[in-house]
Amino acid sequence: MAVQTMSYQDKVQDFLNQKRIAVCGLSRTKDSGAGAVYLKLRDHGYDVFPVHPTADTLHGDSCYSNISAIPNGVDAVFIMNSPDVSEEIVSEAAKLGIKQIWMHNNTLMPSSVSEAAVERCHEANINVIDVGCPMMFLEPDIFHKCMRWIIKARGRMN
Repeated sequence: MAVQTMSYQDKVQDFLNQKRIAVCGLSRTKDSGAGAVYLKLRDHGYDVFPVHPTADTLHGDSCYSNISAIPNGVDAVFIMNSPDVSEEIVSEAAKLGIKQIWMHNNTLMPSSVSEAAVERCHEANINVIDVGCPMMFLEPDIFHKCMRWIIKARGRMN
């Protein structure tokens, strides 16, 4: 089955089956959205790699200026940047042969999704998730359970 025809749940499961995940969009603020996703993935046993163009360390871990700089590469990339930066990250991931990308997108905050980045993923046969957030699936708190319900009720998790 081609990546683009997978169900939303299958895409999420494929993404979460990966063990080495780059998290792009972290800030130096400890309670940033990308930082929360990073910590949640790390707490769930994933090998996570913070990506920030100028930081040396974030959340006590070595930081990488881009996904190409991560030793031994990664299996997946979570993006919580502005859409224009998402396009750059997707292009880099495609060149590296990474086949799993999740661009943060919900109904209460700006999205990381760029239609051009989604199209680039399709062209490169990358499993792209352009709705929701991993926090909705990793022992979600009440807020993320509600967000998952709202997005599903709106028909965005097909």
